[in-house]
Parts: sequence; structure tokens; C-alpha cells
Amino acid sequence: MPIPQASITKGLWLGLLGIVIFAATLPMTRLAVGTAEAPQMASVFIAMGRAVVAAGLSVLFLVATRAPLPRRQDWLPLAITAAGVVLGFPLFTSLAMRHVEAMHASVIVGVLPLATAAVGALLHRQRPSKGFWLCAGLGSALVVAFAVLRSGAASGLAVQPADLLLLAAMLCAAVGYGYGGRLSQEMRAEHVICWALVLALPLTLPLAFSSWPVAPLRATAWWGFAYVAVFSMWLGFFAWYRGLALGGTVRVSQVQLVQPFLSMLFAVPLLGERLDAVTVGFGLAVIAVVFIGKKMPVQPAPAQAAAPASV
Repeated sequence: MPIPQASITKGLWLGLLGIVIFAATLPMTRLAVGTAEAPQMASVFIAMGRAVVAAGLSVLFLVATRAPLPRRQDWLPLAITAAGVVLGFPLFTSLAMRHVEAMHASVIVGVLPLATAAVGALLHRQRPSKGFWLCAGLGSALVVAFAVLRSGAASGLAVQPADLLLLAAMLCAAVGYGYGGRLSQEMRAEHVICWALVLALPLTLPLAFSSWPVAPLRATAWWGFAYVAVFSMWLGFFAWYRGLALGGTVRVSQVQLVQPFLSMLFAVPLLGERLDAVTVGFGLAVIAVVFIGKKMPVQPAPAQAAAPASV
């Protein structure tokens, strides 16, 4: 059954709110982890510690909202969601961000919308139209073209081992977004990330304590850690998963195309990195492609359309 246009529009705006929150993750992680020359927090502590803080907030939220226990069939998708967005993505990005600048990492994030759309199409058995894939491909091509233009700079797209970590992080995020988005159609969207965080707590808690910082750290490192714990790991998913549930994972995933450019905007005041007219121009072009793409049809697969609805 096609998703109503009003639901798609609301889902896109909620998805965009989530992406705005997520966009500061890379610059804030860079503040928390430091550089190879001036390291701050350990990557494992940032990844696991932020999950522990968010899990504590999740317990309070689940109790306050009297959340029911997930159904038996929901525990495996919750575990996959946790593996993707609670464990894999934070760990891989934290490891990578000590060795690359936030703007460089933001370019790699450009592969995430297509990956999320592909995972969403498989999970939901949807068939996006050729026009949708054309817009998705054009948006990704704009991001890649931007990366090529920046490759002449010292901080450009020169391939480095940290890029493999970033690509692994993108794959983890795409899977976690796909499964979390599907769960958000069956349970309250806010509860999805909360249960995923609680489910991962037996692993994240001991790892966080074992990697607790022993040396004095800059205040900016703690501010960066606080942001990724409360906003990137928790509140951002409230809007993001709700948006995926309302507008559909395949379609709403495309608002992620603006995330690299938003991350670069945040990197300017936070890290002192430079923003130029080319970045602004590409960012506006990508935003235009996203809003054109939302008009393109996304249909369920014939087998799903013909089958009776399952409970």
C-alpha cells in the first residue's frame, strides 16, 4: 500500500532533524578522540562510553513511558540494530577519526544514503522506481564529484587505511538504520534505540570501564563525548527512526545526502576547518536532488503486494 504524501513529508522532515543531529557526530568525535599528535580519549572508550550513557538515559525513558517488553520475534532485529548503530558505527568512526579530518570523513559518509536505501529495499521488499534510483545515484555522484575536487588538497580524498574503517562504519550504520526503521513500524520509534542500547549494555559497560581515561583531558574532549552520548547515540535516533517509519526507509534515507555538507559546516566553528563556495554550491545541489527524489514512486514488490497482510 503506497505511503500517503503527508506521511512522507513528515517523515522527511523528521529524518532531516535526525540528520542535523547526526551531522555534528564526526566533528564532535574528532574533539573527543584528538589527533595522532595530541590524543585525548581512547577510541574504545568513546564508542562504548557513549553507549553506556545513552543506555542509562534509555532505562529512565523506558520506565517513564512504561514501555512493554519487545516481542520474542523482535529481539534478533534489535540485536542486529545494536550491532550496527550501538557497537559497529561508533567504534569504527572513533578509530578512524584520530587519523583523518572531519571534512575528509564527511565525504566518505556520502556512500551511506545508497547503502541504506539498498538495505531498506531488501528488508521491506520494495521496488523504488528508476527515477528514484536516478536521483539517488545523482546525489551520490555529486558527493563523489565533490570528493574528487577536494582530492588535490593536502586534506583531500587520498586513500588511507582509516577510510576502510569509515566504510565499515557506513555499512554498520546502513544495516542498523534498515532494521531499526523496520522495527519502528511495529513498536514506538523511541523505544527501538532504547532497547538496542539496553541490550548492548552487558558488552558496552565493562569495555567502557576498562578503557576509562587515566590522564587529564581537555574540556573540549568531554564536551565532544557528551554530545555524541546524548545526541548522536540517543536523541537523534528518536527523530530518525520515527522519520524512517513514517516516510519509508528507502525514501527517507536520501536526506542523508546532505549530512556530509552539514558535517563540514559544523567542522568550521568546532575544529577551525575551512568552508568554501564550492562546498556550499554542492550542498545546495544535493538538497535539490533530495527534494526531487521524494516525488519519485516507491512501490512494494509484486509478491508482497499480492500477499495478505501478516500480523
